Amino acid sequence: MEDGPHVVVHSNGIDETVFEYTIEQIEESTAISEVLLTKELATLDADTLSSSEKMSRFYEDFYAKLAASLEEESVSLIDESSPNLSYTMIEFYTLIAMTCLYGGILGVFALNQRLADMSSKGKRVAVSPFSKANLVLSTVLASYLIQLFGVGLLFVYTIFGLGVDYGSEMFFVLLLTTVGSLAGLCLGVFLAAVFKTSEDTKTGIIIAVTMFGCFLAGMMGITMKYIIDVNAPILNMINPANMITDGFYSLYYYGAGERFYFNLTSLLIFSAIMTGISMVSLRRKKYDSI
Repeated sequence: MEDGPHVVVHSNGIDETVFEYTIEQIEESTAISEVLLTKELATLDADTLSSSEKMSRFYEDFYAKLAASLEEESVSLIDESSPNLSYTMIEFYTLIAMTCLYGGILGVFALNQRLADMSSKGKRVAVSPFSKANLVLSTVLASYLIQLFGVGLLFVYTIFGLGVDYGSEMFFVLLLTTVGSLAGLCLGVFLAAVFKTSEDTKTGIIIAVTMFGCFLAGMMGITMKYIIDVNAPILNMINPANMITDGFYSLYYYGAGERFYFNLTSLLIFSAIMTGISMVSLRRKKYDSI
């Protein structure tokens, strides 16, 4: 076991962060003092080392210089978070995430129109030589354009109707929203391709999945997101609603940094996986009665 203090805290916050910083500074100052003392002792001659009086005076002078040096150091804590933190703003971000994922309903409807066991139009598509890969991609693209139009109306209403201020990072807010909408559509296409049930049931599934994901991401209470992060982080890692809201959190508090781009990349990977599985599932579908 390593020597030194071992500190355990049961929550995160400013007080805990300051306390941790203080402990680290004490350990660092102690290590520096030991190194400096070793170097100073190496410069002493044998006569000084053998004299208790001279050694006592040496230690007094050394610690006096060390104390003076430490007193000259100044420490300042800089709060880099947004000066206008608002829980209401965070609620708007979770609602945007829900809107993005509800685009999956469009994906379910659009793909059902191209499945032989779901519609008469789908029967005609099934007997055509049209590529299933192109089928999925065209379905996602058409639904995506409609979804972006709907999300655009949401922003217009919240900005000009409700007076919501999204801050100076509006470009990145829109970027994350467009990628989140793509993830929602791909999720809907995936559910429509994999589940062999009625359109209403598929719609119910996408709504249930979206609401459960938003619940875990903190829409009904921001503490839930923290609870999941601590106790079951894998859930939030695969939850597209959390990827969107966490991207907004990081953008709101810290700007477009590493955490923001990590969530953006995760959403793109999630979309690619959902689309790939959908293509494979559709390619394997056979209809003996057609």
